[in-house]
Amino acid sequence: MKKEIIIGILVGLAATAGGFYLYVEYALEGTFEESLAVLKQNSLYGQVLSIAAIPNLIAFFIFIKKRQDYRARGVLIATLVVALMILVAQFV
Repeated sequence: MKKEIIIGILVGLAATAGGFYLYVEYALEGTFEESLAVLKQNSLYGQVLSIAAIPNLIAFFIFIKKRQDYRARGVLIATLVVALMILVAQFV
């Protein structure tokens, strides 16, 4: 059971990291490093992280459909961790 939750957490964090990379690479102008500099300069990490968490929905519903409830629970935990990161990013 714990192993399945940990797998779900890792999938959720990987989905968020992948979403962040895809958004920064393809939706923003310039190279990846330039885009990160713009995000830091304008304090936009919270907004980009919230968009990057959208792939977690896909992972969550795939696990629900396959009846892998503990993995879906892990994705939900990872989403809550990302939400806390967004909250912290808004005030820093």
